[in-house]
Amino acid sequence: MSGTLQGRTIVMSGGSRGIGLAIAVRAARDGANVALMAKTDQPHPKLPGTVHTAAEAIEEAGGRAMAVVGDVRDDAAVRDFVDQAAQHFGGIDIVVNNASAIDLRPTSALPVKSYDLMQSINVRGTFLLTQAAIPHLKRSEHAHVLTLSPPLDLDPKWVGPHLAYTLSKYGMSLCTMGFAEELRGDGVAANSLWPRTLIATAAVANLLGGEEALSQSRTPEIVADAAHAILVRPPAGCTGNHFIDDEVLRDEGVTDLERYRTDPDSDGLAFDLYIDHDIDAGVAGGAA
Repeated sequence: MSGTLQGRTIVMSGGSRGIGLAIAVRAARDGANVALMAKTDQPHPKLPGTVHTAAEAIEEAGGRAMAVVGDVRDDAAVRDFVDQAAQHFGGIDIVVNNASAIDLRPTSALPVKSYDLMQSINVRGTFLLTQAAIPHLKRSEHAHVLTLSPPLDLDPKWVGPHLAYTLSKYGMSLCTMGFAEELRGDGVAANSLWPRTLIATAAVANLLGGEEALSQSRTPEIVADAAHAILVRPPAGCTGNHFIDDEVLRDEGVTDLERYRTDPDSDGLAFDLYIDHDIDAGVAGGAA
């Protein structure tokens, strides 16, 4: 894969762990600046890492980091975070909408508080962070918005079992469509990225099947490498897409995906939610 993010400034929601942290570290290896806004200030018994340890990992990888403890639901805090990042690094080139809440309970069992949490973090947070960054993105010659959300598929099987979560994730994907169209004339690209398989994260370990699910997952680095490949592309020719991680890498000539498997001896890989087609014979079905 060619291209570099050296000197580019990224603002990201979340990023203390998992996919967000992997994307941040991959960018840092190029020499990027990464500003993180996340809630985890102190270690959590079930969630590894904090916004501070993430900043340390970014700097150890060769980047420059800015860590802010904050809630993406707080519009004033989001605006302040973006302004701080722009002032600290001299501008903003990239927004990564990574923060997300998940609750897969059906409508009949879901507390309204959980519904509101998902809509506020996933959709509203994506809207707020991008909105706050738009003036800075318009001044960049390499402006990208990347949102971690799935392709839009209105098959009822994705909506019925977990309506509230699907509304929130599809809302993020609709934001991508809207941003891409609205900002096309300003040279700002907007795309979504989603993994084909489960990814070995705390959410999978805690909510989607534990050790068995982790053994059927790929590592966060596959999403990070795909994100990097998207973010180094010229914005004018790369906008309005809902990318799948391994398709991006294949387009870049990466054919060895075995390196991303958490357990090479497992029976197969499990599809992530909203994915039911296979371009890799090594992927077995069975979405969580």
